[in-house]
Amino acid sequence: MGRYSVAIVVLGLLALAFSTTVLAETHVVGDSNGWDFSVSFDSWADGKVFAAGDTLVFNFKPGAHNVLAVDAAAYRSCKVSGAAADSVAAATGTASFLLKKGVNYFICGVPGHCAAGMKLRVVAN
Repeated sequence: MGRYSVAIVVLGLLALAFSTTVLAETHVVGDSNGWDFSVSFDSWADGKVFAAGDTLVFNFKPGAHNVLAVDAAAYRSCKVSGAAADSVAAATGTASFLLKKGVNYFICGVPGHCAAGMKLRVVAN
């Protein structure tokens, strides 16, 4: 392999590494309405493309809501353990989560809120 071939391969690898970093996006859940009852989160997510490494930002009224990353069972049942609920008790009104490849689940841990629709399922490719 000549010098120019090696240089092209190295540049190609650098471009690939840089493009995966640059392509990560930040999604504000609920857009300007935030993480609130006024948003249909299924509709909000519909048509959006999410990728592993993207960030979801949840903005909410402190004390009124919180957000928990949960597994599929907790998402379906809207039930979380006491330890998980306590972990967000001092929420500041903003929470960010890095999406992992596959299905990512989020709920509001305030009693009754998840059952009333404050939950989000996102599939990251």
